[in-house]
Amino acid sequence: MKNIFRSFNNDRDVASLVGKLLRAGVVTSSIIAFIGGIIYLIRHGAGVPHYTEFIGAPENLRHMPGILKGVFSLSGQAIIQLGVVVLLATPILRIFFSAIAFALEKDYLYVGITLIVLGIIVFGMVGGLGG
Repeated sequence: MKNIFRSFNNDRDVASLVGKLLRAGVVTSSIIAFIGGIIYLIRHGAGVPHYTEFIGAPENLRHMPGILKGVFSLSGQAIIQLGVVVLLATPILRIFFSAIAFALEKDYLYVGITLIVLGIIVFGMVGGLGG
């Protein structure tokens, strides 16, 4: 992985890599969600939605193990949910790779700031008070 960053001569190269990472994450999540949408419509497209009450995501699709189990059973909802997870993970990976790039540039102030931001995001996801 260090070899990837060693070839960068300036900030423009790092910004280009980060831009490609974001683009790849958005395209990947879009493709995953699109495939899940097609599978969902094939299986449930003829159903009539009930607009009188809100029905959230099923309990098994609120956590990663349930999402992966649904993906392996080709559940359209689970595949769409995986696309959303990939989309949410994209900026987090951007922050992670930015910290690596700052470390390789020996810009330790920005490494610290970036790791603080990453820590806040991870704490909010893992230790948050939301249900």
